[in-house]
This record gives sequence, structure tokens and C-alpha cells, in this order.
Amino acid sequence: MDLLNKITIGVMPAIPKPVVGKVASRYISGPKLTDAVKKVKLLSSKGAVATIDLLGEFSDNPDHATAAAKTYIEILDTIQNEKLNANVSVKPTHIGLKTGYDFCKELITSIVEHAHKLGNFVRIDMEDHTCTDDTLRLYWEIHEKYRNVGVVLQAYLYRTIKDIQPLMEMKANIRLCKGIYVEPRQIAYKHRINVINNYALLLRELLKARCYVGIATHCEEVIWHARRIIYELDLKPDEYEFQMLLGVEDELREILINEGHKMRVYVPFGEEWYAYSTRRLKENPSVAGYIVRDFLNL
Repeated sequence: MDLLNKITIGVMPAIPKPVVGKVASRYISGPKLTDAVKKVKLLSSKGAVATIDLLGEFSDNPDHATAAAKTYIEILDTIQNEKLNANVSVKPTHIGLKTGYDFCKELITSIVEHAHKLGNFVRIDMEDHTCTDDTLRLYWEIHEKYRNVGVVLQAYLYRTIKDIQPLMEMKANIRLCKGIYVEPRQIAYKHRINVINNYALLLRELLKARCYVGIATHCEEVIWHARRIIYELDLKPDEYEFQMLLGVEDELREILINEGHKMRVYVPFGEEWYAYSTRRLKENPSVAGYIVRDFLNL
């Protein structure tokens, strides 16, 4: 990371929101659902499918959680009416987990049930380690009745190798990512190579067990491992998919699509764009530097 990018990350809270928004707009479709619909249609024209994600997390307000769940019902109806090749992803803390487990489960179940009626799919997203047990429990309990639900696992956590064991037995639908939350060394790998190697280990075990895996990464090393494993296991294109975030590694996304791999792009929208944008910029320091260059007109 060059010096300018490091400085940018440190001073980001002081940078005016309009400046952050100008640069970070590549990561979000816009504040409204109609913005997401336009973006999904554009991605579809380029050979990608999508997951629509309503921005928001870590809310302890039950009214906000209920409103978010209602918005997800609207999103699913819109996907159906607009004939979009898309599904949805929900964050438990956005749907009331911090208010109470049972409250959250009831709301997420209502979303999954509605998706089931429409023949659609819901991904339960994974957040920081304080939510891992509850998130997996939500998945297990909702999956007992509805099969149109999946979960996310994070490769940088030590525990994940054990978490996949029962999931492999049920051939779960899993999104595998590296992990973006800052976690203590006691529970998470810190060295980049260790995270990549653990990702490859987890991915091979899951695919070998014939789990459907969303290979969520923008890292070329991880993609190399994924392609190797896909080749070694002689998997067909409908047995896995690659997943990327909107606005990240568009060229690499196009390469994978042209190779015949299924590609899903996460399309976030919503009024709570600032927290999402600053987190994404912190994850990608080279992009963070663009803020200062734009701000200083460099």
C-alpha cells in the first residue's frame, strides 16, 4: 500500500461525504431499488447474474428491522415482475438479530417463505464473529423447512474448517469468501497467504462433497486455486459459480464469463451507502487513494 493510500484510510472520516460518494459510487447501484434494477439489467446484458443487497447492518431498532424485511419482500416481487436473473442477500443484524434471535428468525423466515413461493433464493450473509453461531443456527433452522436458502462462510476464521463438516453432509449452498471484518488473531488468520491457502482447502472440501459453492473473490491467486480444483474434480459449470462485488475487477469478471463460468455480481442499493462505501474503500486501499486524488484534483 503506498503512502497516499495509507494516509487516505486514516483521514477518511474527515473526507466530505460527496467526495466519498463520487468515488465509491462504482460499488453501489444507487439509493433506490430502481437503481438496482437498472444495474442488474446491465449486468445481464454482459452475461452475469446478480444478487440484490439492501444496504444496512447492526441495527437494534425493531421498526427498522421490520421495514427492511418488508423491503426485501418488495425486492423479490420486483425481481419476479421485471423477470430479472437475480436473488437476494440479507444480513441478520439488519433484520433484527441484535434485537433478538427469535425476532430475527421470524423476519428472515418470512423473506425466505416469500422467495420460495416465487421460486427464488435467499442468502443469509455472514458478519463479524459475534454473529457466527447465530447466523449458522438461523440457516440450519430455516433450512429444515425451506431449501431455497444458503449461508456464507469466511475462510480467514480458524473455526470454518469445523463448520463445514455438517454442511458438507447436507450438501449446503454456501458462499465462500475470505472475510472482511477485522478479527483478533486468536480466531482468524492474519497472513494473506494463510488465508488464501485456507480458502483453497475449504473450497476443495466443499466442492468434493458436491456442495454448490459461490466462489466469492476478486483475488487472482484464489481464482487460480479455484480453477485448478474445478479442473481436478471435473466439475460442470452448473455445479458452482464465481461471485464478485459490483465495481471490483470488472476485467477479471469478464474473463471468467468468457471462459464459460457462471458469474454472480452483488448489487447493493439503499440510503445507507456511506458506511458500506467507506468499508469497501478500506478493504481496497488503491481505490481509497482515488478519493484524495479527486479531492485535490491530482
